[in-house]
Amino acid sequence: MLPAFDTTRLRFRAVVRQTCSRPGVRQTVKMALDAGLAGLSWAAAFSLVRIEMPTALSTVLWIAFAMAVNIAFQHTRQHYRLMGFVEVRLLMLSMLVLFLGSVAGFVVDGYLRIGVEHPKVTLAASLLTALTWVMVRTVAVDYFRHRFLKKHPHRPTVERRKTPRGGLSTVNGLALRTLIVGAGRAGAQLCHELQSNPSLRSKVVGFVDDALEKQGVRIQGVPVLGPSRLLPILIKEARATQVILAIPSAAGSRIRELAKILHAEGVRVKTLPSMQSFLERNAWKPELRDIAIEDLLRREPIQLDLGSIEQALAGSVVLITGAGGSIGSELARQVAGFHPSRLVLLGRGENTLWAIERELRRLFPELTLEVELCDIRNAIRLQQAFEAWRPQYVFHAAAHKHVPYLERHPEEGIENNILGTLNVLKAARSIGTRRFVNVSTDKAVNPTSVLGVTKRIAEFLVLQAAEDEQDAGQYVSVRFGNVLGSRGSVIPLFHDQIRHGGPLTVTHPDMTRYFMTIPEASQLVLQAGVLGQTGKVFVLDMGEPVRIVDLAADMARLSGLTPGYDIDIQFSGIRPGEKLYEELFTDHEQHQSDVHAKVFEAHQEPMNRAVLERLLRALRQDLELPEGTRQAAILQAFMELVTTYRPSLSGLGRHSPESAPAGENSARPQRAIPPVVILRTPIPIAHLQSS
Repeated sequence: MLPAFDTTRLRFRAVVRQTCSRPGVRQTVKMALDAGLAGLSWAAAFSLVRIEMPTALSTVLWIAFAMAVNIAFQHTRQHYRLMGFVEVRLLMLSMLVLFLGSVAGFVVDGYLRIGVEHPKVTLAASLLTALTWVMVRTVAVDYFRHRFLKKHPHRPTVERRKTPRGGLSTVNGLALRTLIVGAGRAGAQLCHELQSNPSLRSKVVGFVDDALEKQGVRIQGVPVLGPSRLLPILIKEARATQVILAIPSAAGSRIRELAKILHAEGVRVKTLPSMQSFLERNAWKPELRDIAIEDLLRREPIQLDLGSIEQALAGSVVLITGAGGSIGSELARQVAGFHPSRLVLLGRGENTLWAIERELRRLFPELTLEVELCDIRNAIRLQQAFEAWRPQYVFHAAAHKHVPYLERHPEEGIENNILGTLNVLKAARSIGTRRFVNVSTDKAVNPTSVLGVTKRIAEFLVLQAAEDEQDAGQYVSVRFGNVLGSRGSVIPLFHDQIRHGGPLTVTHPDMTRYFMTIPEASQLVLQAGVLGQTGKVFVLDMGEPVRIVDLAADMARLSGLTPGYDIDIQFSGIRPGEKLYEELFTDHEQHQSDVHAKVFEAHQEPMNRAVLERLLRALRQDLELPEGTRQAAILQAFMELVTTYRPSLSGLGRHSPESAPAGENSARPQRAIPPVVILRTPIPIAHLQSS
């Protein structure tokens, strides 16, 4: 048992701690402290200016005036240990009010003769009062910071050569000597976060910035060491083991340049999210993460006409088909931020629908959300869903998109991408949908695949609906290329191959593709779809094409691997239906639109209505034909519907007469198949410029 004296002492400390934690007591102590500092400041200022001590009355009057200003600015409600720039700014403002109030009193005293002191005295008193208030708070901040660090100390920093190549983790939990590239607002926020949070195990030893005016200055007490061109030297001199890129507005070309330098130095590399990673409803904040391939392809943030989009969608019922997919789910996130009266998620994948529903209910608890488990190939069920919710806006993102699969199973492409789109169009027209937006693909241009030709036919169907509806509704298509991170795309495939030790498989050394991020593509779909004129096919600005082999090499380097040494890159051959180079327009399509700077119009003439209806009936009948004959008939119909279709000879094109052995069934199509036309040249990712 503790001695009686120790027990009494512990009880006394507990009572004092409990008493001091009461808000009223803390406020009283703060007011008494500030009042005492104001009195001392008055005495010091008076004695310095007048070379004599002030009277008790003048001291009391100054304290009363100072505390009136103090209470007006609520200085005693400041949390001393967390004081920041806003609190200091208010203290400086109160100093100005003290002085101006004293000057005003001195002017009035010329008429009333109440004995207000000369402004020389009040100016000095104002300065001293505000400075002593700031000083006390600064001491409190420093005291509590040191007390926190004593309980949660930094471990000693590691030397540079102790950091493993690739910088994947700290060594034994030791703090990393950190350079921050970018001495702007993001870098300053990040530095403050690293300094105040020892659990991040990072000791900031310097900034790197190219701005001339920042050279040699100190930010958060940390010096700016030099420009980025000296990074290898600065890393060695500062013995840095970690470099953080705090330049969220930088273009992808700049990120690639810096990443190449830093990986060559063997330091751990982190970055901050780009500004575009956050929607308008989110505030940017310094969250550290590894450099991703999206950073290397980063382009300038898209400036949307948010006011017009919100005006259109707010209070409307919006339905999204394929809502569980990559594009459909991102469209749902974007649309939810514009406050529709109801958002209907329609799709046939119950697991993906469940995931996006949970996410939206968490992010937008006030949103009225409905889920329709429905296959767009089921016309009756689809009609029931449309009649139940009567959507004013429909975003049609449901489609089969896997190129090789559709080459082997063109029937599924017809049922889903063509007849399914026709079902959605009929349902939308029957209930008077105000605007219909069809999500298309760049593979619809001079198609060589079943995916491309079916999506091109879907564009024809949307154009026909726009012609039929006239002013009753607006129907448009939006065409774009690959999206980073979508299911079935090359990025997740490379991630999986790297995780299993390789090799990275690329179909062809010259294979190129256009890439966008999912949010970027979805935002432009909204912009073009909601604001574009009816009967148009809009094409998103995809920037420059990227070589897939360079993409694979960059992803390997980002994972700390050297291509050809730590992991192999193998070429597996072009798959059925694939082109080396994708195109965004045919020769006569491209026109600049007035919808957005990154949206173009692909001018198209609608198909002959009678021909389109005849061939659609033929495609329905072809689905029932036997093997071999079925594929040949489908191929013939595709080539009649889309005259620019050049079928892949390793895919559906193998059923053409030219590829068949002599003596095959003469009922197959007799039309010659021209070779694939290549219109673009590859641009290595190393030379890619942000658009």
